[in-house]
Amino acid sequence: MFKKIKKMETYDLVTNILVFILAILFVLPLFWLMINTFKTSTQIYQMPPSILPEKWYMGNLQELFAGQPAGRWIFNSFIVSSVTSLLSVLISALAAYGFSKIPFKGRTVLFLIVIASIMVPKETFIVPLFDIVKSFGWIDTYQAMIVPNLATGFGTFMLYSYFKAIPESIRESAKIDGAKEWTIFSSLMLPIVKPGLGALFILNFVSVWNDYLWQLLMARSKEMQTLTIGVASLQQDINPNIGLRVAGAAIAAMPMVIIFFLFQKYFVRGATAGAVKE
Repeated sequence: MFKKIKKMETYDLVTNILVFILAILFVLPLFWLMINTFKTSTQIYQMPPSILPEKWYMGNLQELFAGQPAGRWIFNSFIVSSVTSLLSVLISALAAYGFSKIPFKGRTVLFLIVIASIMVPKETFIVPLFDIVKSFGWIDTYQAMIVPNLATGFGTFMLYSYFKAIPESIRESAKIDGAKEWTIFSSLMLPIVKPGLGALFILNFVSVWNDYLWQLLMARSKEMQTLTIGVASLQQDINPNIGLRVAGAAIAAMPMVIIFFLFQKYFVRGATAGAVKE
């Protein structure tokens, strides 16, 4: 028994060390990106490279916000990502609740169609989708970047298992007490599946924030560009200042880190739901 416990402790120690090393390796590129933001182009290209700048240089950030509408890019990215994520989570929750709790004719077939849509890459229907958005006159508007990303089969599939795991007796008890379907959904069911909602929000936010192709097609003016498109445009500009591009990439990466830490507990609980039975 003592040997078995000793073996488990050794296994945990080795596992923790490996996880720690992997965490350092994953964080290192982000750390290097942030540090290079405060270096001049000469210091960035310096060989051998210095870990910390000899003198913290703020010119890259100043040039980024003074010479480019970076503030507007950040605002556009937050508007598009947050609105899309919130509405997408709501629509996915409504669809998942309907498929899991409300019986109706053709429910199974329709749900299979929704699941099958996950296997279809967005690039395959981007041309007809562009024609539809163009016919609405939405080019270079927020709704062009938000509306096509609202209904996703992945979100419905992800939340379906959460609603399905809720005992039907809870819903029936609420109906006996006179609660309407919307009251049951909003006041009773949503709080139970909160971890799943948080995890889905993070995944949607990251996906929309990093979306390049669709936002590139929709944003024609510099004022309507998101941060991802704006930073990519810096690569095309004839500007030898690599520090400016590094600063743009660092600013584009920071919101992802902030969002993850804010919703970390929901993401972890949502991602591991069902892994442990109580």
